[in-house]
Amino acid sequence: MIENFSNRLELFVHQTTKAGNKECGDSYFYKATDEYFICVVADGLGSGTYAHEASSAVISVVEEYHHENLDSLMSRCNQVLYQKRGAAVSILKVYFNRKEFVYSGVGNIRFYLYSPQGKLTYPLPVTGYLSGKPQAFHTQRFAYEPESKFLIYSDGFEIHGAKSLLGGYRSTKAIADEIKQNHVDGNDDATFILGSLLD
Repeated sequence: MIENFSNRLELFVHQTTKAGNKECGDSYFYKATDEYFICVVADGLGSGTYAHEASSAVISVVEEYHHENLDSLMSRCNQVLYQKRGAAVSILKVYFNRKEFVYSGVGNIRFYLYSPQGKLTYPLPVTGYLSGKPQAFHTQRFAYEPESKFLIYSDGFEIHGAKSLLGGYRSTKAIADEIKQNHVDGNDDATFILGSLLD
């Protein structure tokens, strides 16, 4: 899936379901407004129906409250998972006018930001997962430059050497194609969102 948002953002999204399962335990959501772009990837623990239920609950919350700040959103995501399977969750919000990324994550979903000058930013997520229990969040802010790329993905993808993957002069489509072809693990649900910030 490819989308362009008013010449500000080019986005590639891809998801596969674990072999033998009808429902994907990963869920994602993204939305662009005039002020910001937001995306979330949620990986329900395990796979199948209950994993899908947990990750879908997270997506519903972010879809409804996407205008709120990330600390509030992460707290809401945690609350909605009470008495559900639990999920790893990462949320990314890009503020266009002030050229700023805001990121918060709990669990084993990875996020990379790559600048045109070759700088790779990799904010470490909080370990564990959201389950409705008291949970600390670590929201981080980063400036970005035009033509920066970002990648957020669940652990169904095995990506090593993110700097070389995102670097160089290849298009985002070429990068997305390589991830789909070379890095997927068929033993798990897998989701990635790859973006390029155009201005």
